[in-house]
Amino acid sequence: MNCRPGCGACCIAPSISSPIPGMPQGKPAGVRCVQLDQANRCRIFGQPERPAVCGQLMPSVEMCGKDSAAAHAHLKWLEHATKPWSNVLGRSS
Repeated sequence: MNCRPGCGACCIAPSISSPIPGMPQGKPAGVRCVQLDQANRCRIFGQPERPAVCGQLMPSVEMCGKDSAAAHAHLKWLEHATKPWSNVLGRSS
């Protein structure tokens, strides 16, 4: 499966803890990556400075859904489902 043109959900919805050029601390969930252009394409796609996690995230029917809104919703759910319990409960570790 290929990415849906203009979607960008995987560059907005999830948090990324790895440094990204222009975002040295990574990015929080729901924040648009600075490397996402106006057409929602990654400016550093295929470049060595692209975080490994980005290259490992592969589009799938389950993740991408029927449209961009479904992709955002699924990735937001996945972000919440994979949070450490201390963050979910509002406790610091």
